[in-house]
Amino acid sequence: MSLDEKIGQLIYVGVNATFLNQDSEAFKALRHQVVDNHVGGIILFRGPVYESVVLCNRMQQVAKYPLLISADLEAGSGMRFDDTVNFPWNMAIAATGNPDYARRAGELTGREARAMGIQQIYAPVSDVNNNAANPVINVRSYGEDPNDVARFVAAFVEGAQHAGVIATAKHFPGHGDTATDSHRGLPEIDVTRERLNSVELVPFRAAVDAGVGAVMTGHIGLPLIDSTAIQPLPRDVKIKAIDTTDEGEILANGTMPTTLSPVMNGILRNDLHFDGLIVTDAMSMSGLTIYFTQEEASVRALEAGADLLLKPADPDASMRGVRDAVKKGRLTVQRIDQSARKVLAAKYDLGLTQQRVTSLDEIDKVVAGKQENELADDIADDAITLVRNDAKLLPWANRAGAKVFNLAITNGDDRLFVAQQFIGAMSRGGVKVETMVLDDRSSETEIAKAVDRASRADVVIVSMYGRVRTGQARSVALPEPGTKALNQLIEKNTHLIGISFGNPYILMSFPNLQTYLVAYGDMPSLQEAAAQALLGQNDIKGRLPISLPGMYPRGTGIQLKANR
Repeated sequence: MSLDEKIGQLIYVGVNATFLNQDSEAFKALRHQVVDNHVGGIILFRGPVYESVVLCNRMQQVAKYPLLISADLEAGSGMRFDDTVNFPWNMAIAATGNPDYARRAGELTGREARAMGIQQIYAPVSDVNNNAANPVINVRSYGEDPNDVARFVAAFVEGAQHAGVIATAKHFPGHGDTATDSHRGLPEIDVTRERLNSVELVPFRAAVDAGVGAVMTGHIGLPLIDSTAIQPLPRDVKIKAIDTTDEGEILANGTMPTTLSPVMNGILRNDLHFDGLIVTDAMSMSGLTIYFTQEEASVRALEAGADLLLKPADPDASMRGVRDAVKKGRLTVQRIDQSARKVLAAKYDLGLTQQRVTSLDEIDKVVAGKQENELADDIADDAITLVRNDAKLLPWANRAGAKVFNLAITNGDDRLFVAQQFIGAMSRGGVKVETMVLDDRSSETEIAKAVDRASRADVVIVSMYGRVRTGQARSVALPEPGTKALNQLIEKNTHLIGISFGNPYILMSFPNLQTYLVAYGDMPSLQEAAAQALLGQNDIKGRLPISLPGMYPRGTGIQLKANR
């Protein structure tokens, strides 16, 4: 292999797969990376199933060496692919107390991935979410207890790799105790090595012990472990923000991120004895691009011990930077060879040298089938957690003829459909619900209208869609109009039932809300299960995998039997 071919094997480009004519500029740009730069793989983001597979097949056909296809499938294939099943978030799985759900989710996710031509999944999230203000991990984590998180992580790894994919534990050394989103800036964890050993590293050790094939390093500074100081680039050198907005970036001095830290990668290799693939988090994230050019970041990542450079903002710049570093003697050819051999060996072990093109014939027999739907429903049914029932509104009884109003509050741009699944489930349960949605765009008039309608109802359900939104300034929080309306209703002592279809910590912002259910996400299975729990059709048996500081400890969960 030429030097460029070997360097290319270490670079993985991202794509939102859509139909692309072969004469389109987008198709030609991707083909350039595959044919001219010999990139080692593609990471798929949002797209339809068949368009994604067909596009990857086209690239496999023109690639000199097989491509390793990957995707962030933390919550099953529905995380990235249209019309497929979205498993509940990891925190919902942990709320069931049953690691076998994680194993089964891993196995079915791996099976679906292989059917779609994906050989590496960037899951499981192995972060210990012990910071209630975390804007980017939150329900993506299995919880705040390191040992519990470790059990679920190991189970997922075993299930996924049994199905024939490379699982990837992320985001080393742990993104849980941060209050900054690394898509927007550089988080720091100001902890000692002893604390790291006892908390953050516990799930990663479990993943390594379970044989995980890859570990993703995060853009996270640890000043007490690698104190190398870094400063933001001059504005005329720094690239435009990609994974957030320019206004959304958080500019500050920092310390060397794990992605580029030989110290941190040394801990992973030497102390955790990990000998698989080290992949960087996306190189386009502001946690990296604020401080380093793509050329410099790519070289430093390889110097630090990374094997795969994931989603550079400019793959040509990454290629150029690494090539120049080899020519100048900063990186040796042997260092490039070391990672290139590991990548090629992984592709061989995955069978890509024998079969790189994916058949379309089996996809609709494997993906989004009965098993996936049943597992999603089973997890959701066991996950719903009743944290507070002070007003004794649950179990739902003697509500025949009651006027029910649902105030849906969303931090997304989905006001037209966000609550449809929940409303439909309530209707199927025999309860007609009037609904109004508030979001960031809602006016004072809309707020007043929502409060007025709620005030005239017998029971008010407040469905709160404060969800993780990577790169967004208002991630996991409720928008101001919804917050204002909810506070007014609480002051009026309205019969309120709060349901969090996302951030479980949201009760901390509304401490006087007397009834509080946690669904941990807005997946269809969770919205359906929340309605069934509310109506007394299912047992409520979930328990918090996290604490609500100053309010409720981890393990809280009021157990209620269904109305049978």
